[in-house]
Amino acid sequence: MASAITTLAADAPTLSAANTGFMLICSALVMLMTPGLAFFYGGMVRVKSSLNMLMMSFISLGIVTILWVLYGFSLAFGTDSGSLIGWNSDYVGLSGIGITELWDGYTIPVYVFAVFQLMFAVITPALISGALADRVKFSAWALFTALWVTVVYFPVAHWVWGAGGWLFELGVIDFAGGTAVHINAGAAALGVILVIGKRVGFKKDPMRPHSLPLVMLGAGLLWFGWFGFNAGSWLGNDDGVGAVMFVNTQVATAAAMLAWLAYEKLRHGSFTTLGAASGAVAGLVAITPSGGAVSPLGAIAVGAIAGVLCAMAVGLKYRFGYDDSLDVVGVHLVGGVAGSLLVGLFATGGVQSDVAGLFYGGGFAQLGKQAIGVAAVLAYSLVASALLALLLDKTIGMRVGEDVEVSGIDRVEHAETAYDFSGAGGGTTSRNTAATAPAASKKVDA
Repeated sequence: MASAITTLAADAPTLSAANTGFMLICSALVMLMTPGLAFFYGGMVRVKSSLNMLMMSFISLGIVTILWVLYGFSLAFGTDSGSLIGWNSDYVGLSGIGITELWDGYTIPVYVFAVFQLMFAVITPALISGALADRVKFSAWALFTALWVTVVYFPVAHWVWGAGGWLFELGVIDFAGGTAVHINAGAAALGVILVIGKRVGFKKDPMRPHSLPLVMLGAGLLWFGWFGFNAGSWLGNDDGVGAVMFVNTQVATAAAMLAWLAYEKLRHGSFTTLGAASGAVAGLVAITPSGGAVSPLGAIAVGAIAGVLCAMAVGLKYRFGYDDSLDVVGVHLVGGVAGSLLVGLFATGGVQSDVAGLFYGGGFAQLGKQAIGVAAVLAYSLVASALLALLLDKTIGMRVGEDVEVSGIDRVEHAETAYDFSGAGGGTTSRNTAATAPAASKKVDA
């Protein structure tokens, strides 16, 4: 008995300064992804709604952070109840956690794990916003964000990652969020746009990106931050798995970008910057669930398949008539589904676990588990998100008026515009100087 106790005490994890520092850096990288997403989306919309698009991402940093501290962390990662939800009163307000208390089985403090997972919770509803560009009241969006993370994200995160969660116990592999983040957000986007309808002028008026440089900047920030998103999800850096995930993140993203561009050239005759940025994001999405299970060669396959599938999928909105403004369904839902299912084909059994996919002698077992995870999250998020949107639409109203949408949502919802051209060609004359200028000078300037 004493010997056993001594062995257990000796084997108990101790706080690792290296892993703690690594995870804090990864948390900061994931936080940077939300402003990166804001730039990515903000550049893709028309100039009259670019600020609104930026704010729809940015506000998630405020709302979700507070809810996570109050009860979100407890619901997602507290003690399991019925394999559906968690709860731990010590996690409410993060008030009952010791500063050196370790996350169970790991060498990092609970606080570090909590803040790392917070950043995932922040970016997931922000992903949804890209499907709703130009037409949603900001107040309604803010309320939807609060309700959605409570009803959808926190429970799904527990299913997938929480000890006792039913998908976790089933053995569904989701290294960093293919189901919990990307399928969840993509299905939610589809559910909401089916409720609120199309933009004015959809399929009739040109709705081209107003700033492709912003899109490329946002994609670059996402790519950079995604290394923390993916490699950090192993919660340490002791056994090399995080390093494999880091490599696979780069490899799959490169393959997806090239595959998207190749498809685009063959299909439309051009290599576009928007295609390069979108292809990169598609690869990042697809490798997120699978990168800890596949080899670098498998990552090339995952990225290339996702790049082509997502490039094909973005055109489906015109065929089926749903207005997914910035292709959240086409990139995040389709990319998340592809990456999650491809685990069942390309898992080597030699990285994060000994589970092998079909192409490595593992049969169809893991592919079946992955399909269950994909279907469950997709269905729950789609239905729950549509019901939340319907509730808000019937009460406070989700959409701005048609005149506001046509004239520009930025001025009405935020009393600002993204770019001020009033002084173009007139130097740096201040507002006060212009107001007091002599009449003759004004006449000449005009």
